[in-house]
Amino acid sequence: MQLSSLLLAGQGKSLTSLFSLLYLILFLPACIIGYTVIPKNWKKYFLLLASYGFFWLISGELLIYLILTTFSVHYFGIWLDRINGQMKEALAALPKEERKGAKAGFVKKQRLVVALAVVLHIGLLLVLKYSPFFTTNVNLLLNKMGLSINIEIPKYLMPIGISFFTLQAVSYIVDVYRGVTKADDNLFRLALFMSFFPQIIEGPICRYNQTAEQLWNVKPIEYKNLTFGIQRILYGMLKKIVIADRLNLFVSNIFDKNVDYEGGIIAIGAICYTVQLYMDFSGSMDAVVGTAEIFGVVMPENFQRPFFSKTISEFWKRWHITLGAWFKDYIFYPVTSAKKMKKLTSGARKKLGNHYGPLIAGSIALFCVWFCNGLWHGSAWSFIFFGMYHFVLILIGNMLEPPVQTMNKKLHINPKWFVYRLLQILRTCVLVVIGELFFRARGLKAGMNLFTKMVSDFSFTTLNDDLLKTLSADKYDFIIVGVTLLIILTVSILNEKGICIRGSLAKRNIVLRWCLLYALLLYIIIFGAYGLGYKPVDPMYAQF
Repeated sequence: MQLSSLLLAGQGKSLTSLFSLLYLILFLPACIIGYTVIPKNWKKYFLLLASYGFFWLISGELLIYLILTTFSVHYFGIWLDRINGQMKEALAALPKEERKGAKAGFVKKQRLVVALAVVLHIGLLLVLKYSPFFTTNVNLLLNKMGLSINIEIPKYLMPIGISFFTLQAVSYIVDVYRGVTKADDNLFRLALFMSFFPQIIEGPICRYNQTAEQLWNVKPIEYKNLTFGIQRILYGMLKKIVIADRLNLFVSNIFDKNVDYEGGIIAIGAICYTVQLYMDFSGSMDAVVGTAEIFGVVMPENFQRPFFSKTISEFWKRWHITLGAWFKDYIFYPVTSAKKMKKLTSGARKKLGNHYGPLIAGSIALFCVWFCNGLWHGSAWSFIFFGMYHFVLILIGNMLEPPVQTMNKKLHINPKWFVYRLLQILRTCVLVVIGELFFRARGLKAGMNLFTKMVSDFSFTTLNDDLLKTLSADKYDFIIVGVTLLIILTVSILNEKGICIRGSLAKRNIVLRWCLLYALLLYIIIFGAYGLGYKPVDPMYAQF
């Protein structure tokens, strides 16, 4: 009998996730041992070698993409730094009245360098990831126009994680241009920042200032970091293996099989997929943060209990935090700070007031963010619709904020009341589940059909043991998932109240701490998804 992704390496690859046999039993322990015994001055190079070895195991010769990206951003950064140095020398030699014009010329050169770097890296991502989607739609358009032209659909090999390390590369170049980060003249340090093995599959999307120096100035492994890191990895395994992997077959059977289920079953499937996606991705982030913690590296958190959010806007500030921050800093702010947008905001503020005036430019920037967000997740109309769906919801929320506040005052409703906040949370969860239904559906048309069915035929008349068996599930699966979710909910509520569970446990007796740790591991082994014919589920967000 096989123990799911706890003990299996994957489907035909040497290594597929942070929960595979090769990673948990061989790769990570070997890294910890090697890192411990190697001299201090060589630890950073050991991590770099381990990171490239990890990427080789998951992508083989496609490692070349990461290497070329690293070389590219390194020399683009040096180029920008050189222009900046030339500008300082030139300005120092000029009279004060001539400096403004001279500076504009150097800034223009820097912007051209940044534009070249962004076009090169984002352009490569667009070609590799989206050219089949664009080509297919061009062919459909040509056919509708009655033209017999059929462009061959290209096929490219892409390494896992290219969307993540491309955004990380672009952020480095832009931050160097903005003066937030000084260009790194050490290629190896930049390479380690770009390739650190826990984050290369699914992120988080780090900024240079967040992790580069930590990685380069690594310290010996400490007992606290080791135990805390292991605890975090096990917590991630609980989410991924017991919940996400257990729900996978059930969700796949509802969304992937061309069967006309009634609306209630579709609703259950959408809820289960939302839970699956969250547990898979947040569980993977727990493994990433935990692995980094072992080596004394603090990674940015990617989730902050999003299902406690009262609005869709708040939800996306708590879900995939580093992606949202990237879009905010490199798309939203540049759009709203453009000269034309500032002029638009200034005029609109005079006519519409301080709330609705800035909302016009902000809405244009928000549209750009959510169009890119949808497209980033995948090359299909369903993903673009997913982005536009959330754009509309957030826009409506922004527009309704003043009248809702006014109504609450008139009706003497306290927004801090528990029932009021609970209703807001439930409303947000329903809207999120609907969005995830379209996200998971096999195409926009399929998503529309599922949603229509869910609304027009909401019933559970066919829900019985036979149906669950057809969907590769039974009541015991849902009992296990329910109990595990209750455990995670309890932990989340305590964390939301500011209670650090790991910190509290660290003060307890060592026997109690290790008993709880082994109990968690035993729970995962007993209740994890496994069995004959089971195939481990690759990280869901790695495909994006």
